[in-house]
Amino acid sequence: MFVKDLYLDSLRYEESSLAHYIHHLLAERKISLEDNLSNLDLEEADHQKVAEMIENNVLGFHKVCIYSLKMKPKEFVFIFAKNKLEAIQFYTKTFQQMPMNCHESCLDFEFTRGNGVVSFREMRKEYESFPAIAGYFKRL
Repeated sequence: MFVKDLYLDSLRYEESSLAHYIHHLLAERKISLEDNLSNLDLEEADHQKVAEMIENNVLGFHKVCIYSLKMKPKEFVFIFAKNKLEAIQFYTKTFQQMPMNCHESCLDFEFTRGNGVVSFREMRKEYESFPAIAGYFKRL
């Protein structure tokens, strides 16, 4: 595996800290995208600079998670939100009641939609603003 592969994965899966570390090491020319992953040593980074980069969100991460909120004993709504609190507040405002519970779900969970399969990560690309309702689930 190459540095390029890990860097692209860190961007794709929104691993902000890792992406910023690699970005910093690339900018400082301590590594290149074509280097083997065994050449990557995060200890070579200036940790203070990387912390500032993360704080300033240099790479423009806008992490959005998916939350499962229980509406009734067998009914759930999935909401895209920045964090659990935002998901609960959006639910409460939308449904005028508190959810029975709220749990973060995996963005890579795949489910059937129409004639195909889609993950929450892919589905999230269809939305322009958050928080947003992704869908409903009723357990039989």
